[in-house]
Amino acid sequence: ELFEAQVRERPGAVALVWGGAELTYQELAARANRLAHHLVRRGVGPETRVGVLLERSAELIVALLAVLKAGGCYVPLDPAYPPERLALMLADAGASVLVARGGLASDLEAPHAAVVDLDVLADALAAEPDDPPRSGASPENLAYIVYTSGSTGKPKGVMVAHRHVVQLVCETDYVRFAPGDRVAQASNASFDALTFEAWGALLNGATLVGIGRDVLLSPRALREFLRGNGITTLYQTTALLNQLSREQPDIFAPLREVLFGGQAADAESVRRVLASGKPKRLLHMYGPTETTAWCSWEAVEHLDEDALTVSVGRPTGNQRIYLLDSALQPVPIGVPGEAWVGGDGVVRGYLDRPALTAERFVPDPFTAEPGARMYRTGDRLRWTADGVLEFLGRLDAQVKIRGFRIEPGEVESVLSAHAGVREARVIVRGDAPGEARLVAYVVGGVDAEELREHLRRSLPEYMVPAAFVGLERLPVTPNGKLDVKALPAPELGSAEERYVAPRTPVEEVLAGIWSEVLRIERVGRRDNFFELGGHSLLAVQVISRVRQVLAVEAELGQVFTRPVLQDFARGLETAARAELPPIQPASRGDRLPLSFAQQRLWFLEQLGNLGGTYHVPTRLRLRGALDRAALRRALDGIVARHEALRTTFAEVDGTPEQRIAPAEVGFHLVEHDLAGRPDAELQRVMAEEARAPFDLRRGPLVRGRLIRLADDDHVLLLTMHHIVSDGWSMGVLFDELSALYAAHREGRDAQLA
Repeated sequence: ELFEAQVRERPGAVALVWGGAELTYQELAARANRLAHHLVRRGVGPETRVGVLLERSAELIVALLAVLKAGGCYVPLDPAYPPERLALMLADAGASVLVARGGLASDLEAPHAAVVDLDVLADALAAEPDDPPRSGASPENLAYIVYTSGSTGKPKGVMVAHRHVVQLVCETDYVRFAPGDRVAQASNASFDALTFEAWGALLNGATLVGIGRDVLLSPRALREFLRGNGITTLYQTTALLNQLSREQPDIFAPLREVLFGGQAADAESVRRVLASGKPKRLLHMYGPTETTAWCSWEAVEHLDEDALTVSVGRPTGNQRIYLLDSALQPVPIGVPGEAWVGGDGVVRGYLDRPALTAERFVPDPFTAEPGARMYRTGDRLRWTADGVLEFLGRLDAQVKIRGFRIEPGEVESVLSAHAGVREARVIVRGDAPGEARLVAYVVGGVDAEELREHLRRSLPEYMVPAAFVGLERLPVTPNGKLDVKALPAPELGSAEERYVAPRTPVEEVLAGIWSEVLRIERVGRRDNFFELGGHSLLAVQVISRVRQVLAVEAELGQVFTRPVLQDFARGLETAARAELPPIQPASRGDRLPLSFAQQRLWFLEQLGNLGGTYHVPTRLRLRGALDRAALRRALDGIVARHEALRTTFAEVDGTPEQRIAPAEVGFHLVEHDLAGRPDAELQRVMAEEARAPFDLRRGPLVRGRLIRLADDDHVLLLTMHHIVSDGWSMGVLFDELSALYAAHREGRDAQLA
């Protein structure tokens, strides 16, 4: 009804843009009405579940709208999911109808769902009436059921009613849609952010603009799309925002508002966005699917230099958040508690799971509203003195990786169904900084590739562990629980018996890039990028590194179509031979201009007041007897080896240029003694060191501070300016520091390739 009101008010306004095609509100309504009439004759009405198995497209939006117009409840199905999982979701939902097109439904075992093939029925649908059918749906009837990972080994359906959607997108306090707005549609069908995108636009007279997957995962293409299509509002997962902040930190500058969420935010990534041309409003969103996408928000305008994360703000205007202890009593300000959410966004519950619904959705004792309930999130938060919420983590095993909600118990259940697996546990490990990975520990001696294929038949790709570790038995604590600390770190990389060394120069370079991006020690020519733990966001980094190192413009899709290193390298060799001249070193006697990235950073530094935004600080704890002379020689050696660390930026006639100091310049290391001082003093020194300004003209642009805590305990602080370094460079620095220090300590000269 709210959509139809927009159709009557602005029939000729553009409602939907997808792949160059446009539909006005009147045209979109007519297409949805024709399909809706067909669905009504198929028996669709209030509470009837209709599966929708379509790629992200205009047809997907038409189908979702048609199901609602028929009075039914849509069940979005991602075509990327394995057929077995899609069939399970259809059966669990009790879907009587499945809307699909082409051969998408041919592999599904769904005997109880009548298939409405949009291609086969195109002529019949064109003959249906254009006027809206009488739906009979009320605000309390279901609008959709979306599935999330379940700890019992079976996904669970979250039931969302019409009124829950309306409270999310109409007359809200965090964002206001209006005619003329252009809202990006970037989320997968089974991701609840689609609710915000599609109905936020179409219930408020705005235009919904679809973004293809290849564009979404290519920073340069996305930048052009956002500007060329005049996008005003965009939702991004935190993982993708982190990625884009490294590749194109000013990509969001033209937008009115960017919303992000889905997992704990990286403060450094957000600082890059704020410093490089932020959108008019940058909103950090928090909330589980069970509260209709999200229940709190924070307008991020500034982050302190020492902030490690981003607060999740305050509840949205129609939701309430309580932080309670185990007795369901409110905790004081500053004390961590479990988050319970009440208000208009709390959904009906879990489909056909009355016991689980009763456990997670309980009567709300803090309001006089009849029948009000609150949802137990399992998240640990605290109120700050400023009245905002800080996210501290989970109270159970549930995790979020790249915005996807995963119950490790579901992965364990599917693993245990393999005949050769006696026992299995799945945990999240963060052995690689900034990259959380699912790791499976398996008792039973089954080959990792066999287990991976077994899981892929039932689970979406994001739930397949990046690594499998075979054990004779799972370690346990004295009280019989799994001893997580005793689980060995996985050996990510090519197995010894399968390793085949790269053979060509391009293969060698590409193996090095994969090794850095995947943070694994060794990559062979027959290794598969995704079987080594790769995913779409890391594929974006590979393409960026290939462009930087080989000067080849590779398409993101090549990583997916040629995931084996030797095949991918062959495509790059062809591109290099066909398009690129040989790379020649520049003369150091000529004027050395800045790269585009360096020009941007240099310009921003001229504006001042950036603090440590573009500093790359790190710290190492050094325990045991320290050879200071060997450490100094190692650091001097690193500076001598890398021109970038000896580079400064002079201004000549208003134009900056690079100046490279001789290799003998050495490393600037200051020693500091804090033995016997309180920990707060160490924290203060580290914060000051990270923020202390650099002089781009005089240098040096890399510095260190060695802090003595005791004779056998030191902290080494290393800080570089981003204009001469990046995150990938840190791995090179640590490797060389380790090798050079060991060599000098043993009294020999190190020879590094």
